[in-house]
Amino acid sequence: MENTDKSITKNLILGLQHLLAMYSGDILVPLLIGGALNFSAKQMTYLVSMDIFMCGIATLLQLKRTRWTGIAMPVVLGCAVEYVAPLQNIGNNFGWGYMYGGIIAAGIFIMLIAGPFANLRRFFPPVVTGSLITLIGFTLIPVAFQNLGGGDASAKSFGTPVNLLLGFVTALIIIVINIWGRGFFKQVSILVGILLGTLLAIVLGKVGFASVSEANWFQVPVPFYFGVPKFEWSSIATMLLAALTCMIESTGVYYALADVTGQKLSTEDMKRGYRSEGLAAILGGIFNTFPYSTFSQNVGIVQLSGIKKLRPVYYSAGLLLFLGLIPKFGAIATLIPSSVLGGAMLVMFGMVGAQGIKMLSAVEMNNKNLLVMAVSIGLGLGVTTQPALFQFLPAQVQTILGNGMVVGSFVAVILNLLLNHTSLKDQVEEEN
Repeated sequence: MENTDKSITKNLILGLQHLLAMYSGDILVPLLIGGALNFSAKQMTYLVSMDIFMCGIATLLQLKRTRWTGIAMPVVLGCAVEYVAPLQNIGNNFGWGYMYGGIIAAGIFIMLIAGPFANLRRFFPPVVTGSLITLIGFTLIPVAFQNLGGGDASAKSFGTPVNLLLGFVTALIIIVINIWGRGFFKQVSILVGILLGTLLAIVLGKVGFASVSEANWFQVPVPFYFGVPKFEWSSIATMLLAALTCMIESTGVYYALADVTGQKLSTEDMKRGYRSEGLAAILGGIFNTFPYSTFSQNVGIVQLSGIKKLRPVYYSAGLLLFLGLIPKFGAIATLIPSSVLGGAMLVMFGMVGAQGIKMLSAVEMNNKNLLVMAVSIGLGLGVTTQPALFQFLPAQVQTILGNGMVVGSFVAVILNLLLNHTSLKDQVEEEN
């Protein structure tokens, strides 16, 4: 009985670590969209709470393998930032109903093309997936630094000594624990770093508790809370482009997790993974939240903790459901300063990039493969650091070309086809 209690406690703590890693990135989406659409404080509270709740539902759909859904890997789902600009544009230009109609249409689209899209896996050999995973990690480093500086780069307080102190102390704590820590203490290094960084912020007077006192105790999910979904072709087309972008990013995350956990990733696994994301998006439209996709942030936690089982992520999903229903408890997690999260992200995202480099180290370093790596990673990082490069192109095109992950993925696949077409032909013949 005592061992069972210890196991539950350990898995709960590991689940909390996963939750905290994705929490700030996920609630950023409802804050950005709600702010752009001029939501009231009451509407914003509901939006954030229901988004957290739906993250738990979406994660459970991906964890539990069924005949049609569930990739059954340690993944946490949240709303991807790729959807922010399209949803803001649709909401402001057409209305909220068309925004939710576009989300439902995107979910149906993902479920319909899950099979054909998964069959494209032959176009993702190690040189492509290694480059893609490297990009996943390194394109997120600017996000880590933005959070480390305070979250808002335009704010006067951005990069103040206090923010830098909190961020780098958090990162240092995580590094020290990974060097000298042992056992379970080492496995929860991210969580310990975030908690100690937050405690330091409280001591320095950088944490306010007003959001907790103002939050409600209980919130029930209500379908169509903001309005009934409406459908319009340009809104749907914009959302389908964003959905394709997220599917490409999810592909990279699936491969990264398969490599970290040592699992063999089959075409059927990928089909179930995509379908889960599609179903989660449909539910998001019904409950007036967002589409959901696999979060790359959590790959770093799996890598650092060494815990590759599903049970801790089940606990994380349960915590998300709990926090979504009780906004007051959920508000506690919002107390974590952006700079503290940025310090943790710096280590996590760097580990994801390092995992990609590890995969690339097993690839034959001939001139063709080096070109694939160099151009795809270079373009991906370039677009990430200078997204304004495409500011004069149509908004729909910017949605695609403004995402470093997507640009890098397309370039890696195309260059590999052009330069390594002979090996691809041999692979197709072997499959047939």
